[in-house]
Amino acid sequence: MITRKSKREIEQMQAASEILVACHKQIAKMIKPGITTMEIDTFAEKFMADRGATPEQKGYNGYPFAICASVNDEICHGFPTEEKLKDGDIVTIDMVVNLHGGLADSAWTYAVGNVDSVGKRLMDVTKTALYKGIEQAQLGSRIGDIGHAIQTYAEGEGFSVVRDFTGHGIGPTIHEEPHVPHFGLPNKGLRLKEGMVITIEPMINEGTWESQMDDNGWTARTIDQGRSAQFEHQIVVTKDGPLILTDQDK
Repeated sequence: MITRKSKREIEQMQAASEILVACHKQIAKMIKPGITTMEIDTFAEKFMADRGATPEQKGYNGYPFAICASVNDEICHGFPTEEKLKDGDIVTIDMVVNLHGGLADSAWTYAVGNVDSVGKRLMDVTKTALYKGIEQAQLGSRIGDIGHAIQTYAEGEGFSVVRDFTGHGIGPTIHEEPHVPHFGLPNKGLRLKEGMVITIEPMINEGTWESQMDDNGWTARTIDQGRSAQFEHQIVVTKDGPLILTDQDK
């Protein structure tokens, strides 16, 4: 069932988003060769706790960590580890903050030290694709408009769009209807209505879009070892256009 959120619910999500954004900005300063993703996980959980929030991912269907940390060919849901990040890696940190029942969800891909030109371009294209998708999240538009904008741009730049994982509705639980694919046809799919809260989170690969699962049952990675990047915002559909709750540029 798809629910439109009340003003109070959206305000709760916005308060959670402020904690999430602040956490991402601190993580951006921490990312460098030699740090481990387990250190980032520990930091993020404490950062939330110090502000009265909790990591909604931890315990979700048995997931054991506060964040997902996906390195290089890992597409999503990577487990934090004690392995040190290396110069030239890219790492996606994805987290969901719960503040008094309000949820905020955002993933960001970070460069570790000096990333090669293709890796930088992959990140730039993925971030731009996110905003091209958000531009389509207008009152009365359809879900397919979002995916089509992302797919045509990313594929036009020579990259591929992951099919197996999508954006989603959110609040009061992490994953709700509707699914928000990052590929598709314009003028197809569910029509967007005022008060809907969704995530748009394109995962873009260097090589093929196809994925395989690790033995842990969570982590998805590319089948050809190509790198994958992801940028995600949580937005509200409003009569004045999409409102980005997890905006880092306020």
